[in-house]
Amino acid sequence: MNDGLVILLVEDDDVAAEAVERSLRKSGIDTPVVHAANGAVALEILRSTTPPRRGPMITLLDLNMPRMNGFEFLREVRSDPALSSLVVFVLTTSDAEMDRTRAYAEHVAGYMVKSAIGPQFSRLASLLGEYAKSVVLP
Repeated sequence: MNDGLVILLVEDDDVAAEAVERSLRKSGIDTPVVHAANGAVALEILRSTTPPRRGPMITLLDLNMPRMNGFEFLREVRSDPALSSLVVFVLTTSDAEMDRTRAYAEHVAGYMVKSAIGPQFSRLASLLGEYAKSVVLP
């Protein structure tokens, strides 16, 4: 894993968030996970000068959330010079081509449909583990 890596999980469903965190731990990924219930909370975390905002970060982003959804979050992040290089993977229930196209237009690193990434998010943990070992993050 990248030294100091933090995973920001932007997910309004507590059960899904816990399943992702459990899957990461079960896969031996000991990276800290910071949970934000929506895009607005995630932006507060990202714009904070206190931890966990130090070092490289991977964001797992749900699209359908109250207050500030995933697309609104992406628009804010991509228009903020301090955050525009943030690595974002979409993790959603939406398999709609329109949503995938829109997400990739916002330069996401990947688009994953929750139902397709295996029981208990096992493929997600595997992907993140290999990704973090293979790339140099901003």
